[in-house]
Amino acid sequence: MEKLLLVIKQVIEPFTKDILITTHYLMVLVVVIRKLRHRGKKRHTKGYVENRGKISISHTIQERPKDANNRTRIGDWEDDTVAGKTGKSCLVTLTDRYYRFLKIQKVAVKKSKLVIEAMVKMLEPLTKHTVTPDRGKECPYHQKLCDQLKIEVYFPDPHAPWQRGTNENTNGLLREHFPKESDVTLVNDQIIQLWKNKLNNSPQKYLNWKTPYEVFYGESMHLMAL
Repeated sequence: MEKLLLVIKQVIEPFTKDILITTHYLMVLVVVIRKLRHRGKKRHTKGYVENRGKISISHTIQERPKDANNRTRIGDWEDDTVAGKTGKSCLVTLTDRYYRFLKIQKVAVKKSKLVIEAMVKMLEPLTKHTVTPDRGKECPYHQKLCDQLKIEVYFPDPHAPWQRGTNENTNGLLREHFPKESDVTLVNDQIIQLWKNKLNNSPQKYLNWKTPYEVFYGESMHLMAL
């Protein structure tokens, strides 16, 4: 047995130094790779909560007025963005919950400030009481919307798109003309207007086969005359 151990030692001894050197370099390589992978990033401890881009919720959808929930009046809006290629233009959409009337405006890039400005511009001349926005990070400046238009914003629950079903359905119809990953920058305003008019001028069963356009503006003009 002792002779066998002596033979094994004699066989592996010339390689022992190389093995130790290789092991050392491998350990150094692992450390370097780890540092490169986390370069510029903070290592978070257990229980860390990400707060970047979180929206300060003023009102939840559970607080929304009954008139808005029951669709008994004009002026309760749902909003969202229809985006294409990342970093390119997007469409800001607003849909009236009562008559499903649609407003669209293109913005140069999906930035909070531009989205809010587009919403203010579209809603300013219209009847408005509430807005139920998407809960995405592009709408943290909703207080500006409240202040400028004197309305309230009610946020849906996380991961609950059915709470904004009117706008989600409308955006789904828009996607037939504007597939994902297409570049909205290349779409001119005349084409966008054509899409909007097509949806707003389609007779609907729930409106007794009238169009959202004629019913919305008929009701809207009636309210302004009171």
